[in-house]
Amino acid sequence: MKKANVIAEIGCNHKGDMEIAKELIKVAKIFCNADVVKFQKRNNKELLTEEQYNAPHPNPANSYGDTYGAHREYLEFDLEQNRELKEFCEDLGIVWSTSTWDLTSAKEIASLKPQLIKIPSACNNNYEMLGWLCENYEGEIHCSTGMTTKNEIEDLVSFFESKGKNKDLVLYNCTSGYPVPFEDVCLLDITLLIEKYGHRVKEIGFSGHHLGIAVDIAAYTLGATWIERHYTLDRTWKGTDHSASLEPAGLRKLVRDLRAVEKALTFKQKDILDIESVQREKLKNRK
Repeated sequence: MKKANVIAEIGCNHKGDMEIAKELIKVAKIFCNADVVKFQKRNNKELLTEEQYNAPHPNPANSYGDTYGAHREYLEFDLEQNRELKEFCEDLGIVWSTSTWDLTSAKEIASLKPQLIKIPSACNNNYEMLGWLCENYEGEIHCSTGMTTKNEIEDLVSFFESKGKNKDLVLYNCTSGYPVPFEDVCLLDITLLIEKYGHRVKEIGFSGHHLGIAVDIAAYTLGATWIERHYTLDRTWKGTDHSASLEPAGLRKLVRDLRAVEKALTFKQKDILDIESVQREKLKNRK
């Protein structure tokens, strides 16, 4: 089994505050031992219609502005702030990345040359953005497949193949919901993705929005080598993603358990292991 790469998705859980963002990074690296932290980048006036931009937030209790557009702008870090966060991650020894939601954001983030860029489920049919990244960005492109039909997944992979970029593509099983009940996680779709695309893309991952950490362990044993979970310092904080996020103790346990399972997923190298020899002498019935 390949190593499980754990992505701590900070997203917008920093509440628009650079110091909180840096604290989230430090805790993810030092306390939780995550491999990657991931943010989000949007050009809101490109992504939203004028009507959407000026509409009130659908859940005013979670809003950071008078309109949905103002709320989204409040949570947005500009290019120089993202550069600062990337450098902060590099100093700590953790990989920095972000999801890009539109072409302008993709161009800005690609200019920072991250190891990977994530495409959220909502944007995996934005072929203008995907095409530009395939032609201009050298790193890995990770795509979630929530809200996506099997035919649309095939179209997505075929597009990357047509661009000669499929071996830099990591495809994630995902159900888009916050949080997702266990019966809707549909983990066995991981095996379908591996069967159909394991030889066509670089790797298969799992992006979870469920509660707890048991599901993620199962996802890894089924073959997902990238495990992504939303992550916050406090699930009671104001914002839409906190309630479906892991707090530091949960993320730390997830990484711990994945590392233990990595060690356990092996075959016996010989019939009687060294650890068994003493027990065999003492306990094995002989005739």
